[in-house]
Amino acid sequence: MTKTYIMNGLVEKMQSSDQDFRYMGLSDLMAAVKDDPNTFLGDEPTENKVLRQVLQLVEDKISEVKNQAVKCIGQLVKIIRESQVENVIDRLIDFLSGKDEELRDISALALKTITSELPPEGKIAAKACEKLTPKLLMRLAASDTPPDTLLETLSILSILIVRFPAYVASAELEPQPLSVLTPMLDHPRPAVRKRAITTLAQFLPTARPELFSELLSKKILPELVSSTYVDNQRTTVQLIAAVARHTPHQIGPVLGNLVPGIIKAVERDDEELQESCLQALEALVLRCPAEITPFLSSTIQVGNKWIKYDPNYAGGDDEDEEMADEDDDDEAELDEYSDDEDTSYKIRRSATKLFAAIVDTRPELLITLYKEVSPVLISRFGDREETVRVEVWSTYAGLLKQTSVYGGVAQSRDTDYAIGGKRKRDEGMEVEETPYSLLRSQVSALAKALLAQLKSPKTSPATLQAGFTLLHTLLTVLPGSLSSYAPQIITTTKAVLTQSAKANASALHITCMSFIALFFSTHSPPVFSSSLDSITPILLKSLREKHPRIASESFRVFSSLLNATQPVKGSDWTEAVYIEGVQRLSNHDTDAEVRSCAEICIGDLWICAFDVVKNKDRKEWEAMCRTTGRTDGAVQVVTRVAREVDIDQNWVNGCVQWVISLLKKSGRSGKSDMFNCLDALLRRYKTGLPADLPAGLIPTFKGYINTSDISLMSQALSVIALLLELSPSTTYPEVETEILFDIYDIAHSPLVAGAAFDSVLAFFAALVEADMQVATHVIPNLVNSLEKAPKGEISQSNVARCIGQIAKSQQGVAAGTVAEFSKHLKPSSKARTSQVVLSLLVMGEIGRFIDMTLQGNIFSQIIERFTAEQEDIRTAAAFAAGNVAVGNLHHFLPVIVKIVESNQEKRLLSLHALKEVVTHCSRGQLETVADLLWVPLFENSDNSEETTRNVAAACLGKLTTTHPSRYLPQLHERIRDANPASRATVISAIRYTFSETSPSYDELLSSVLMDFLALITDADLTVRRLALSALNSAARLKPHLIRDQLQFILPNLYKETHINQDLIRTVQMGPWTHKVDDGLEARKTAHETLYTLLDTCLTKLDLHEFIGRVLAGLSDDSDEVKVICHMMLFRLSQVAPTAVAQRLDDITQPLEKSMKGATVTKDTVKQDIERAAELQRSTLRAVAALSKISQPGSNPRFDAFVEGTRKSGEWSVEFRELVGA
Repeated sequence: MTKTYIMNGLVEKMQSSDQDFRYMGLSDLMAAVKDDPNTFLGDEPTENKVLRQVLQLVEDKISEVKNQAVKCIGQLVKIIRESQVENVIDRLIDFLSGKDEELRDISALALKTITSELPPEGKIAAKACEKLTPKLLMRLAASDTPPDTLLETLSILSILIVRFPAYVASAELEPQPLSVLTPMLDHPRPAVRKRAITTLAQFLPTARPELFSELLSKKILPELVSSTYVDNQRTTVQLIAAVARHTPHQIGPVLGNLVPGIIKAVERDDEELQESCLQALEALVLRCPAEITPFLSSTIQVGNKWIKYDPNYAGGDDEDEEMADEDDDDEAELDEYSDDEDTSYKIRRSATKLFAAIVDTRPELLITLYKEVSPVLISRFGDREETVRVEVWSTYAGLLKQTSVYGGVAQSRDTDYAIGGKRKRDEGMEVEETPYSLLRSQVSALAKALLAQLKSPKTSPATLQAGFTLLHTLLTVLPGSLSSYAPQIITTTKAVLTQSAKANASALHITCMSFIALFFSTHSPPVFSSSLDSITPILLKSLREKHPRIASESFRVFSSLLNATQPVKGSDWTEAVYIEGVQRLSNHDTDAEVRSCAEICIGDLWICAFDVVKNKDRKEWEAMCRTTGRTDGAVQVVTRVAREVDIDQNWVNGCVQWVISLLKKSGRSGKSDMFNCLDALLRRYKTGLPADLPAGLIPTFKGYINTSDISLMSQALSVIALLLELSPSTTYPEVETEILFDIYDIAHSPLVAGAAFDSVLAFFAALVEADMQVATHVIPNLVNSLEKAPKGEISQSNVARCIGQIAKSQQGVAAGTVAEFSKHLKPSSKARTSQVVLSLLVMGEIGRFIDMTLQGNIFSQIIERFTAEQEDIRTAAAFAAGNVAVGNLHHFLPVIVKIVESNQEKRLLSLHALKEVVTHCSRGQLETVADLLWVPLFENSDNSEETTRNVAAACLGKLTTTHPSRYLPQLHERIRDANPASRATVISAIRYTFSETSPSYDELLSSVLMDFLALITDADLTVRRLALSALNSAARLKPHLIRDQLQFILPNLYKETHINQDLIRTVQMGPWTHKVDDGLEARKTAHETLYTLLDTCLTKLDLHEFIGRVLAGLSDDSDEVKVICHMMLFRLSQVAPTAVAQRLDDITQPLEKSMKGATVTKDTVKQDIERAAELQRSTLRAVAALSKISQPGSNPRFDAFVEGTRKSGEWSVEFRELVGA
């Protein structure tokens, strides 16, 4: 069938007198266009015919047909010709201007659909905007346009402004949007004014700055003064709020003229104006954080006044503050004042939201907020309007959360506070107020007010849930703070649990139990023990609930109770919990979460109430230790019980066999916990391992002795080492037969390092101690395995460490080992390079704990290898020399120092040898030789070669910690040395001292640290980079020494995050030119330092300035800098969600750019594509985190970006995994 035939058939359907046929014709057309747009395209007359028919159906009498026609236009507008777009728009605007209200509504819907569905780029979008925008503006400017049409037209114009800002902002557009929209602010109909405010605020970001200045001077400022009409002033205030939300950078500079006017306007006797003023102040606090700072004090005063605004309540302020204390009769009395027309609650709610904005974005004001705002919020806990009450509680919960993040360290719960919040020690000394101390002083009023509301029978389930959530937050921030209110809490909780069970309010039930679980775990038993008998029956009833979430939370409550009251000697409720737990575990259809909580609770019973369960028949373990389904929770419970309970051997045997059966199963899931469990179980045997146990275990481990999963391999070796320790005679034969040769292969693998390799060393130590004769066989076998392995798959240093460990554990073989390997070091030896390197490394490993003075020729042979041709030999020789010197410092160390001082050729290797000495010597050893090393190290630090300087700096830093009072001043003297190399050495050396944790060193360092860190402003780029690295280390290891100095450090640190064009040079590489940024390393280090400060010095950061630098880093030329900024965004979304949420639209553009990936050209290489893909993944992680804090509608550009990412074929699956959806 031809396209024309198909289209004509659809037109016939759409012309049918049967409404179903017309509807189906439109549906078939949509389906055909979606499947293949070319079905419609081709024959222009036919296209026009179809299009006319669809437009005709927009006027259809049947609503379903009209709506389907609108959807169809939305699909067609993406593919039709430019001339046809004009025709569609003209026709729909004619409909919009008509008198038929229904046709006007459907045409408005059609135009909204078109503007929403237009492709963002291309000629069609340009043509549609060019045609539609002037017509919309003329329609708005026409005096005879009805209000409903104005509203629809403004909505369409808003979509155009958001999607195609460049077209709407064109200077050639007639009429100009500002000239049309501004007069509409005076329209008599409020709905039109509000819609015009929104549209105008959306337009201003794209408008020329002078247009906003004109609007400000001619419209906003004149009408903000109190002498104007209330309606005009209300509109102006609402416009200020809208502009602040959309373009804070425009309105921020003029806040000095606006805020006083808003604060004055809020005093006028008009509730809607008062509400608008409070909302405007909230918007300014959120969107203009820097500019609003001078007005925060007056803003808080405004909030304090209007949060109490309640003209229908006859009492004054004093009574107002006691609202929370009134009993139920008083509350009933208050209800007499309620009025359906009373809108004063909106003002109180807006004032509360203003406080919420300040709390969420100004953590530096926590002490002020606790003094001025917290008491007022507590006084409003009993507001007679439920929505306001919940908003107040939510705001206070926000204050508590900010305290936990920014409030510093909580003091002991037993600390007493004097009146006024000053903490006094026994000697009467006053200590500075902190957020925690102020909060603790107000807990009594808070608990009293909140519990009064929770005990009221009139409080709805949703409000009760909000109240218990607030109590939960309080205990999270200030554990143990509700001790004085335990009886009331238990009584109230019991009543609410009883009520929620009857009302089937599961969400409230769960929240309430979550709180009581936290209450038990954060308070000592004497606080609540007298009230336990009254609440345990209702908790036990909840334990038997069919609702899985309720049952799970009930088990958690009893787990908390058991841990809080241990040891539990016996009570009715423990018996009931045990019976219910066993029953849940025995049922195969038990919900997975309930089962997991029951397993944990059974474990807690065994640990905390052992006397209650020790004589039971232990059916719970039979049900728990199953081999099908999820076993993770059961394994962890068995591990806990094995570690904490002195239990009999039969139980241990059964659990060991169960874990062995689980380890034999394929898959990695939960295997790490199984090895931990096995370790705990094996240590629980009192009379030695069963003789047949190693024979059953060792073959099971064989599958884990490989490098496919190094973590599990490490754990398997640790358990084998434990078996060798506990039962050497029965374990060693199994190890030798089954897995020893596999372990030889592991020993030389370069993939095994760090903690994993430590387990290899522990295995060899246990092996040679288990059999005194095996050491002489193991060492040759290790060497043979190394020599047979492919060259690229070996690590000689790993093998040397294993040999060193064997010799250390079995020192009887040390002399023979030294003699054997020293053969390869003799001048007459014809050993291969690999043999020489291994021998040198072994000499170093053994020489560290054995004095080789008697084999003095070995040391001289090692030094001779400093001049070897092969770099591997030279490096190994430096390692060996340094470690042999550790064995006898006074004999060998002077030789190395002399080479440093006199031999230029061997100096660098000798310095590396000294670094080995400094690294592996004990503190006591270093103190005896520090003077010998200090001068030669400093003399050679002036060398301009960076490698030499770094080695010397590492040694100087370690030496400084041996005698800080002597050496730290010497380092300090050199920070002003004229030679940049000396300054670079000093700042590198001081960085190596930060690992020293003694308080005495911190005290010495604190007085000079800022002088060292001042080098981040040094004229030399290398010194600046090293100083930034030192600052990063200080922020991570010594944050307490720099927190109070950040106000001086941060300006210079922020300066280093800027791209310095003077450091970018162009390099000619053949026919290509390449830009080299010499400042990149310093800039990366500066951003890394910012990330560290975010973790360790958060309370001292100005978040708004900090976020500004992070945003700038998102547009950096370096992908590495962008990745660091993505990590900071991820962290900021957790610690400062409200502040970051205000900047999401600003963040969107650089994130979009990072998500585009690499542009593939003929010069693109694989590494470019991989690097771009990694940047995309980093961006995706940041976007996923940010999407969780975005408020719907507040950040349209970011929301559109997230939606596009969610729907993109390439990243949609990964994005959904990251957001957990």
